[in-house]
Amino acid sequence: MIDGLLAGLEWATQFSDPLAWLVLAAFLVTAVLHWHGEREVARYAGVVGWGLFGVFWFSLIYHFAFVQKSIIEGIGSVVAVPAAFYVGYLLWEGRDSLFVLSRAVLLMGVVFFPFESIPILRQLLVETVTRQTEFLMGLTGHHPEVANGAQLDLPGVDPDPYRNTFVFVNDLPYTEGDANHRITYTILLACTGIGSMSIFAGLIAAVEAPWRRKFRALAVSLPVIYVLNLFRNVFIGVTFGEQYLHVFPDLVLTMFGSDALPRVSYFVADRIIAQSLSVVALVGVTYLVVRELPEILAIIEDLLFVVTGSEYDLRTALEAPPVAADGGAETASDD
Repeated sequence: MIDGLLAGLEWATQFSDPLAWLVLAAFLVTAVLHWHGEREVARYAGVVGWGLFGVFWFSLIYHFAFVQKSIIEGIGSVVAVPAAFYVGYLLWEGRDSLFVLSRAVLLMGVVFFPFESIPILRQLLVETVTRQTEFLMGLTGHHPEVANGAQLDLPGVDPDPYRNTFVFVNDLPYTEGDANHRITYTILLACTGIGSMSIFAGLIAAVEAPWRRKFRALAVSLPVIYVLNLFRNVFIGVTFGEQYLHVFPDLVLTMFGSDALPRVSYFVADRIIAQSLSVVALVGVTYLVVRELPEILAIIEDLLFVVTGSEYDLRTALEAPPVAADGGAETASDD
């Protein structure tokens, strides 16, 4: 039974890309109809969009949980399936504030998918992040070779033909599987921070507020995420490449369903430490954004309602500045 379930989840991954485009199309229709005052028709389109969004996350469960072996992202994708369906139900039942969240998802996709689908943009971003990570690694005293991943003939790996792979050489007993004792760390699109940056860009762009404060919110979120992501890459690359976190190998490999001893440091550095700290960092960035753009709290309150079923007044709890009826904060500096 378990094998059949896993086979079904793996089969569903082939539909993730077309589902993503269908989700964006549905939310685009929703946004256009809502902008033209066709609220009830927009509601139907939004419900369809959230239903497709739930199916989209279902198609990613196998990828995150069993290919990427990410505990946080695996659990997140599982939770996102019923959460998306529930948002669609709440929108159907008349929770109109969710139109803003629907618009935010659309705008997140508008930021992210050009880098996902246009090779030259993806290469530019990946190689830029690789060069900056290389520079920062050099400041720590580590100077691994940086190579074109597609030319390294890595077993079981089909990397993009970019200069994006760090090559470390370790003469350790558990690296004998590679004749050259190589350990490679490849910068992929997921390592650029574009996913997190697109989330914040979409949320900020979706709310009704003066553009001046939106730009300030972007200024305190996107650069911070980008820089923190570079430090994350350096941390993972160095600790994995030099095998600094090769601890409790039997336990770690059991947790992640792997038998590759050199990957112990990677699992500890990335899947446990870095991803946990990323959650903390994103909470901190969210707080900075809220200070500049308290309108974001309405979306966060909706998300909390979806998760807990309870209403929250975060503006009062965080002592955020009040928001005027036209969407502008009631401060003289925002004229």
